[in-house]
Formats: sequence, C-alpha cells, structure tokens
Amino acid sequence: MTYLTFQRATKLALAASVALLGACGLPRSGPTKSEIFAGSVQEEGDAFVISVSDHVTRATALVPSLGFSDSFRKIGLVGSDVISPGDTLGLTIWENVDDALFAGQGQNFTSLEEVQVDGAGFIFVPYAGRIKASGNSPEAIRKIITDRLKDQTPDPQVQVRRLAGDGATVSLVGAVGGQGVYPIERPTRTFSTMLANAGGVAIETEVAQISVLRGKKRETVWFQDLYQNPEMDIALRNGDRILVETDTRAFTVMGAAGAQTRQNFPTQTISAIEALAMVGGLSSASADPTGVFVFRNEAEAIANLVMGRDDLQGAQRMVYVLDLTQPNGMFQARDFVIRDQDTVYVTEAPFTQWNKTIAAMTGSLGSAQTLANQATSLSGN
Repeated sequence: MTYLTFQRATKLALAASVALLGACGLPRSGPTKSEIFAGSVQEEGDAFVISVSDHVTRATALVPSLGFSDSFRKIGLVGSDVISPGDTLGLTIWENVDDALFAGQGQNFTSLEEVQVDGAGFIFVPYAGRIKASGNSPEAIRKIITDRLKDQTPDPQVQVRRLAGDGATVSLVGAVGGQGVYPIERPTRTFSTMLANAGGVAIETEVAQISVLRGKKRETVWFQDLYQNPEMDIALRNGDRILVETDTRAFTVMGAAGAQTRQNFPTQTISAIEALAMVGGLSSASADPTGVFVFRNEAEAIANLVMGRDDLQGAQRMVYVLDLTQPNGMFQARDFVIRDQDTVYVTEAPFTQWNKTIAAMTGSLGSAQTLANQATSLSGN
C-alpha cells in the first residue's frame, strides 16, 4: 500500500512538474541566444543581428565630436583698451596756466575719477561736452578731449585710464569653483583663463563638458580638449554664458553579468570589454561567453556601412554579437566602441537552463517523497 502510494505521488509530481515547466517556463534573466537570432531580419524579424568583426568595429567606431566652430574660434581677443558701455574711466587733466579751468588754487591738475560710460556709450567731460567713448581706446578718447579743450585752456595734457568696471562681462554657472559674473580684463580674455579665474571645474575632468552660449548659438567642448588643442581656447565676448556640466551619456548592462545596472560613461570613450569590467565582468556561474550582445538604434549612414548596402533608410535596429571564445574575440571586444543608450546583454550558458530544469525536477521529486511519507503515516494510523 505504501509503495503504491509513493508511486502514485511520484507520478503525480512528475506530471505536474512537466506541465508546469511546459506552461510557464523556467525563470531566467532574458532571451536565449537562439531567441535573439530568431528575431533577426534574416528570420523575418525587425533587427539586424551582426557578428562583430574588424570591419564592424571600424564602421561603428563613432566618438561624439565636440568643439567650437570657426565662428567661435576665428575671432580676435577683446582689446582690454577698447571701451564698452558700462565701463568706468579715470581722467587726469593738466593745465599750463595759473587760472586753470579744472585745477584748484595752487594746483595745475585735476582728477576725474569713476567717469561712467552710459548705456549709449558716451561720457561727459566739463568744457569738452558729451564724448563718444564706446568702441574707442583710452588713447583715442584722450585725443578727443585734448582737441576740445585746447580752445578753452592752452596746451592741455590729458590722461585717460580704463578702470575695472562691469562693461564687458561673462557669466559662469554649473560645476565651477565660483559661479558668478566676471569682467573681461586683460588677464582673463580667453576661455581657459576665465575658467581659472572662476576656480576651475568642480567635477572629474574626464567627463567635464563646457558649453559657451553666445547669442542664439550654443557650442560645447570637452574640458580636456581645451588644453590639448590650443584652438579651442577661444576669445571671449561680452555677454558670453559659460556652462560647466557632467557628461550625461550612459549605457545599460543586463543578463548574466556581474551586475545588472545603468552606468554613466567614465571617460570620453569606452569599449565593450571596459563596459563589462565596470559591472564585474561575466558571471562565472551562468554566462555564455559566446553570446555577448549589444543592442543599438544605429544611424542610417552607419547601418548602410556596416551592412555594405545603400538602400537602408532611417535609423536601424542593430544587434551586435561578440564571441569572447574566438581567437580574436577579446581584441574585438576591446576595439568595439560602446555608445550612448546602448544595452549590453549577456546570455546564459545552455547548462544553466539545464541545471534549473534539474533543480525544478528534483524539487518536485522531493515533494513527492514528502507526499509518500505523509501517505505512509496516514495508512499506519
């Protein structure tokens, strides 16, 4: 009686396990390698599944190109002696007479400090009248004042100085040492010197991007390129806005990897092998090194280049396959460039699913043994 009960319980458990596995499947981290290949265009799917080769790595090695256009790079430095609206000037006037127009009793000179250039670019000097200062150098203004005063006082001597004012300024915001509005002066007329004046960048230099907003234009450069390429150290203009921010590019890793996570780019470029290393590599217990996939929406031009075609239109769904067991598989993974919004997926090895099946079956047999033991106990009663 007990043996028959055990047999019935065992058969019942096996039948239930098979039915359950057939209906629901086993838990897993994502699609198998064969399921991904089944979704390819070659199999009437909607994605191109391409094995990574030297040709593919070269065709897809696209790195975001940042930098300033000629309209930013080919302008001259703002002359520190060119006067702008809002600047402040200092004037000193010497007269070679006892009864001077400006000087007090016993003096032959007078100083006019903090003469403000108005919004229209003019200053007012007694006996010389309203003078156009904006766009002129201190030397040009000196000559204008001298010419206007020489009919009022013999042989006037005039000195004009540009004081530190708030005429030509730039603003710095974001991840800088000191946010604020800074005047463009002789030591800070270029991009790099103004950044240094504001305390430098306050983030990792490898991922720092700096944008200059000039009028309706916005152009961006990598912080490191600013010092590696002197052409990027552009001259500043009044009203420039400088924004320092962290690179926002990211990729996702899923499947049988060390971790399933979204990662920000730590440098300007990153390879597939570096992307895997960032999450702990492949899972030694479950990963299939022949099935490392990179899912990407590829631009039309690159998709045509990869496929050797010229008829593909619009962005294409591409799935790149890396086989790390091939003789040059590790080299290709090292050379294959990961891009923004890529998904790196590592498939599970076939034996992993087999182990899960065995575990599910043996778990069911254990349940059958428990049922048999309970039946024996009941029959004994």
